[in-house]
Amino acid sequence: MVMDLRLGDVVRLKKAHPCGSAQWEVVRLGADIGLRCLGCSRRILMPRSELERRARAVQRAPTASA
Repeated sequence: MVMDLRLGDVVRLKKAHPCGSAQWEVVRLGADIGLRCLGCSRRILMPRSELERRARAVQRAPTASA
């Protein structure tokens, strides 16, 4: 089953980034997922399959209402 992600979602990973933060914002979707560290703003690309294994929780981005 494919993880349902949207731009702006915050993903908490099992292991923390070297800066100490374990929370990442989704900035790109596709076969590879673009993530931005919320601690130091470092950007990485991670294959979707690896992200699904490493993710602990997903916090939904607030939806914009018209």
